[in-house]
Amino acid sequence: MLYRKDAEDREWVSLSPKAAHASDSKGRLLAEEKCEFRTDFQRDRDRIIHSKAFRRLMHKTQVFLAPEDDHFRTRLTHTIEVSQISRSIASILRLNEDLTEAIALGHDLGHTPFGHSGESVLNEIHPGGFMHNVQSLRTVDKLEVTSRRTGLNLTYEVRDGILNHRGIDKPSTLEGQVVSLSDRIAYVNHDIDDAIRSGIISQEYLPKYDLEVLGFTHSDRINNLIINLCSTSEGKDQIALSPDYFEALMDLRKFMFARVYNSEEVQQYTNLNKVDVVIKALYEYYNDNTDMLPEFYRQVAAEDGTSEAVKDYISGMTDRFAVNKYLELFVPRCC
Repeated sequence: MLYRKDAEDREWVSLSPKAAHASDSKGRLLAEEKCEFRTDFQRDRDRIIHSKAFRRLMHKTQVFLAPEDDHFRTRLTHTIEVSQISRSIASILRLNEDLTEAIALGHDLGHTPFGHSGESVLNEIHPGGFMHNVQSLRTVDKLEVTSRRTGLNLTYEVRDGILNHRGIDKPSTLEGQVVSLSDRIAYVNHDIDDAIRSGIISQEYLPKYDLEVLGFTHSDRINNLIINLCSTSEGKDQIALSPDYFEALMDLRKFMFARVYNSEEVQQYTNLNKVDVVIKALYEYYNDNTDMLPEFYRQVAAEDGTSEAVKDYISGMTDRFAVNKYLELFVPRCC
């Protein structure tokens, strides 16, 4: 059998000197007895996979709401793709795959229902705004409750990677930086794939220069970006793409925001006006009727304030739960 201590010792032999090592972790918020067989990063990965927040990702939109096409991505399939890209990079660079996977699987746990549209609405109406990376950390630290603890009590390195996978601050580990770039690589490319499938855009409208740099097919772009990132980052103290690849990827991202995420076509396709109505109505209702919140969120309201608890409750909803709750509260039944 392979014991935890053996696995930890193997990391020091097999991983890059720049990799994070489980035995060298900064630890957890609350001290706890270590597992006999699994490293701390492996336990974090398992805790995330078994969480309710992770399971809810399967019913949360990535870009297209309530799609009839079974091949559109959801927040869960996005998460899996980020995990796969991240682990491929970590393996090539001899970084810690367990830490990389745990961060990737947890990075979107706090995302709202209805994808980008839902996040935009909640950011508009909630005091102080809404950022899903901050909410993801709050989810693993406080909102995910098990029979043994409040919060998943993850290691510092996983929590840091989840919080800083987006925003101005970089993750403190190379593994976290891998996930941050893998997230962009994944969503830019798979959202292009979904947008073409939906008919919102066609291949011929994609910026030609960017495709000449990155590749003309989905698989070529993913493969080329992984190779470029690994070649550029080998032996370095930060994870990065070469300037021409980074510029091309960011240009594609800019194109997607203009032509897909914020376009009138997608807003009509995804019924953005309905998303606005549903989230605003639920937010106002529960702020005015705190007693109608589930018991757990009433406790959160008592500790952190009503608006914070309402934001927590709504951001944790799946698309269909939010719609059904709206219908239950605001649409009269015929009989």
